Amino acid sequence: MLTKIAAALSVVLLCVPLPGCDSSSAAVPDAPLVPANASFSTLVTTPLAIEGLSGDAAGNVYTTGRSPGVGVPCPVWRSSVARPALVTVGFIPAPSASEQCSPSGLTFNTGGDLFFSDGDKIYRLTPNDLNPPVARIYATGVPGTNGLAFDRRGDLWTGDGTTGLGRVWKISPAGVVTEVLRVQPLANEVNLVTGVGGVGRDVRSLPPGTITVTSTTRNAANALGSQPLVANGVAFNAAGDMYIADSGRGALWKVEFDAAGNVTTRRGCDTTFTANTLCLETLFVEHPIIEGADGIALDSAGNIWVAANERNAIAVVTPSGRVTEAFRNPVNAAGLRNDGPLETPTSPFLLGTQFCTANSDGNRRDNSPSTAGEIGGTGQPKGKISCMAQALVTGGLPLPVQ
Repeated sequence: MLTKIAAALSVVLLCVPLPGCDSSSAAVPDAPLVPANASFSTLVTTPLAIEGLSGDAAGNVYTTGRSPGVGVPCPVWRSSVARPALVTVGFIPAPSASEQCSPSGLTFNTGGDLFFSDGDKIYRLTPNDLNPPVARIYATGVPGTNGLAFDRRGDLWTGDGTTGLGRVWKISPAGVVTEVLRVQPLANEVNLVTGVGGVGRDVRSLPPGTITVTSTTRNAANALGSQPLVANGVAFNAAGDMYIADSGRGALWKVEFDAAGNVTTRRGCDTTFTANTLCLETLFVEHPIIEGADGIALDSAGNIWVAANERNAIAVVTPSGRVTEAFRNPVNAAGLRNDGPLETPTSPFLLGTQFCTANSDGNRRDNSPSTAGEIGGTGQPKGKISCMAQALVTGGLPLPVQ
């Protein structure tokens, strides 16, 4: 029976032996069912760059255009997965007449409103294709805000995924912002001399960073490519625990709460960081497969699907921390992985058993040079949404988590 199910869904079973399983394979406890020979195709391309992705119960995905021009609002688009086409359902205003909007994360609340992160603000609107509204400010004072997720109490959470400080905020239904915790930055602020110093390390992506390759060394040739981001995507599991994607370390952090919503995970173990900084024991998993971890999404079995954007890859992490690579771009004739189908995947979303991700086409690591592939080149679209051709065995966790 199990073999028939696996065959019908084109999956490989990585599990403890059961009747019908291949007994020649070693038992792998707590491993997910992942599609065998997974492949991706483009659902829809976008004329502007995109990053965030969300979806609704009607089979639609939503994203936002970025950087349309100074003073120009950013469009909010909806596309049906069954009948792909961009439909404008709202706009996010530019910060001022001399600045550009550049939204990142987005998510729905239980009432059907969409929330967006942009700069130091959170915006809110009700999607409407007949009369697309302009989003209104929901909260301010969240500099670098990126990923968004609601908890079961109706509080919205976000991290400063563009600054490297590791701050994570809770935003109440009234729009009150509270910095609750910090993910440990890669470097602290001690030992500073005229603004330069700190103790820790600096993770760099190659390219844009470069190294001098010799038979005995791999030393840095320039200072480009720093990846300091440690509090990127956020998501909650069915138990109400929060996961935080750490791009710089290639890691996930797990934060637990009591019945009243207070953080029970230990903080303040290292006095060189702020008192609300998570202790290293909170690190849930760190693995090369999830280097460049950006957005994350959970399925109903508690598996965490990760967009490892700098590797042009998708990974899945089980509730016990086992890491599996579900897909990575194949190598082209030049020995690179920048032809696609993924082009810097940023924000995964599970629409039932359909897996989709936004692609931002960043000019870093596996996606460099970013002019290759379907987007980003001269005269090409600037963004796209890609979907896995194979259905997942376990559907997405209903959001917001209740």
